[in-house]
Amino acid sequence: MKIRIVILTLIVVSQAAIAHSQSSRDAVEVTPLLSVFLTGASHNDAAIHDRFWADDLIYTRSSGVRTNKADLMKNLRNAPAPKTGDPKTLYTAEDITIHQYGDTAVVAFRLVATKTMGTATEVSNYLNTGTFVKRNGEWRAVAWQSTVMAKPLAAKP
Repeated sequence: MKIRIVILTLIVVSQAAIAHSQSSRDAVEVTPLLSVFLTGASHNDAAIHDRFWADDLIYTRSSGVRTNKADLMKNLRNAPAPKTGDPKTLYTAEDITIHQYGDTAVVAFRLVATKTMGTATEVSNYLNTGTFVKRNGEWRAVAWQSTVMAKPLAAKP
């Protein structure tokens, strides 16, 4: 009986290790994908957006508007070219958490948008959650939710 318990324990532990290594391996793929996307999004790079979003994307913006990939790409391609002196926004991700479930991964992070206008800088924070599905060997975002984080209240003197 003790041998069965030991064998069962070893099987459970080995399966957990395999699942963890799979999760870690795919997290290693998803995290740089997010980083490359945010760099490209900082420059309105249509090719980066096209690679990142799945064709069947459901995206709920921080403004509460729901959209899809076709509309997102149309708006991106129809946006006027930036002019010299226009504000520039750099997007980065902090506090990234990835939970993997086979060929599906849920990514949660704090999006930091740093907008520069001349010498002035404004920082906004958003909580983003994305669901990725691995299809044909590529991770693509199929669902996305963005929520504006409230600005901290100023301390009273």
